[in-house]
Amino acid sequence: MKKQELEKLKNNPLSELQKKLIDDYENLRKMKFDLTQGKLKNIKAIKEIKKTIARILTIINKSI
Repeated sequence: MKKQELEKLKNNPLSELQKKLIDDYENLRKMKFDLTQGKLKNIKAIKEIKKTIARILTIINKSI
C-alpha cells in the first residue's frame, strides 16, 4: 500500500472504514474459495488484503 492510500484511510470517517472492512473481509473470503478451486492466479493478493484489513483495524482501534 502506498503512502497516499494509507493517508486516505486515516482521513476517512469511522463509518466508511467499517464499510471498507466488511468489503475486504468479503473479498478475502471469495479469494480463499477461488484458491481452493484453483481459479485464483495471483496468490499474493490474499496477503495484500490481509494487510489492508490489519491496517484498517489498527486505524479503527486508534480512533476509539
